[in-house]
Amino acid sequence: MKDILPALETWRTNGERIAIATVVRVQGSSPRAVGAKLAVSESGQMVGSVSGGCVEGAVFEEAMKVIRSGQPRLLHYGIADEFALDVGLSCGGMIDVFVERLDW
Repeated sequence: MKDILPALETWRTNGERIAIATVVRVQGSSPRAVGAKLAVSESGQMVGSVSGGCVEGAVFEEAMKVIRSGQPRLLHYGIADEFALDVGLSCGGMIDVFVERLDW
């Protein structure tokens, strides 16, 4: 969390709305542990990581929806052989990511 705090403060000072994505569950191999965070500003900036790059793009899109709607989302990412080209974790594990708007 400490690594994203400076960006959060800057975005808050600029009046931007923010979404925070947090890894809340890991099964199997995962590049990031429970508690890893990614923050997204309404202007499209992001800081932090929930997967080391594997699913950040998809989480970013969901975070933008959460910023607009205010409705939190629980996301699930993993890998399945038949969906090898879809968004997933190359390490073979699964993660659940909770995305919520940060209201000051």
